[in-house]
Amino acid sequence: MGMKKPIKIFLVAGARPNFMKVAPILSAIKRRTGIFRPYFIHTGQHYDDKMSKAFLDDLSLPDPDVYLGVGSASHAIQTAKIMIAFEKAMLEKRPDLVSVVGDVNSTLACALVSAKLHVPIAHVEAGLRSRDRSMPEEINRIVADQLSNVLFTTCRDADSNLLKEGIPKEKIHFVGNVMIESLIMHQEKIDRSDILETLKLDRSGYALVTLHRPSNVDNPETFKPIFKILQKLSERLPVVFPVHPRTKVKIGEFKMTDGATDDHRLILMEPLDYFDFLNLEKNARLVLTDSGGVQEETTFFGVPCITIRENTERPITVEQGTNTLAGTDPDAVHRACQTALSRPMGRKITPELWDENVSERIVTVLMNRFGTN
Repeated sequence: MGMKKPIKIFLVAGARPNFMKVAPILSAIKRRTGIFRPYFIHTGQHYDDKMSKAFLDDLSLPDPDVYLGVGSASHAIQTAKIMIAFEKAMLEKRPDLVSVVGDVNSTLACALVSAKLHVPIAHVEAGLRSRDRSMPEEINRIVADQLSNVLFTTCRDADSNLLKEGIPKEKIHFVGNVMIESLIMHQEKIDRSDILETLKLDRSGYALVTLHRPSNVDNPETFKPIFKILQKLSERLPVVFPVHPRTKVKIGEFKMTDGATDDHRLILMEPLDYFDFLNLEKNARLVLTDSGGVQEETTFFGVPCITIRENTERPITVEQGTNTLAGTDPDAVHRACQTALSRPMGRKITPELWDENVSERIVTVLMNRFGTN
């Protein structure tokens, strides 16, 4: 027996990776006509031209039902602005459930508001832990998980983390990685990108870099040696570096490209759109990153990844995948790059439930919760 009134679900997205995760879930919810009434909420935490209508269209996402338009600011100001705007939307629409994804400020802010209004929360990508509380994302993850009523995990170690933190077993649902479902859904668009031709690169003939964490780029003592490694690596093969806005500011501030502007093998460029970036990632010989999502994507693509961090909240990518946690010591990073380049490309191992049915599992759990199955 279906409920007479559709179940109102808020699906919250704030930053670019959130949109990839929300897209398959929204699509699966919409297939249950009459059971759910989804509201797609865009907090506006990240907003640029690449987050425009074209980006949403690429992911088959509609225009947001609610756009909060908070923009960027310090963690405290941004979180507060999201809470104020989100509370207003909650009181207007009165949802039955709020779904948050990942670990950004929007995740924390919307979970806090929902908990105080006594609206159940589902957290997609729950239980990931780096055990490094100097990372703002770690704080967001821990608090969101404590407040959530339904916790969807991407891997078994996330389940263990939650149980150790006292989350009741019945709240935890291992469903797999919805980010990977999004990649599978968009394989054709990824493969259609002509970015390799544009940059005149050969498949498996270049390295790709993403760096944006304050711990890596805000301090010249840390960032300059990392940048030197990229220059050194570019002597061996072209290095493509789409530069995050905050990283670009620091490169200028620390005068890191002085005297190196004629080095055409270290390609510093503007951030790329999603499918161009994924095409570059899929076809790289090596990826260097400090991003969580990139560690998962490279594992799925079977591309060697060097993570320039002391810890990771995605240990499965090291245990089962292609990821090497190199730390931030320049010599260790350099050695990890040389080791990866000296080995043949590894065979692809896809972790358990990293498939195209993740959003279906999520929606089945939600239907059971509301007694509509």
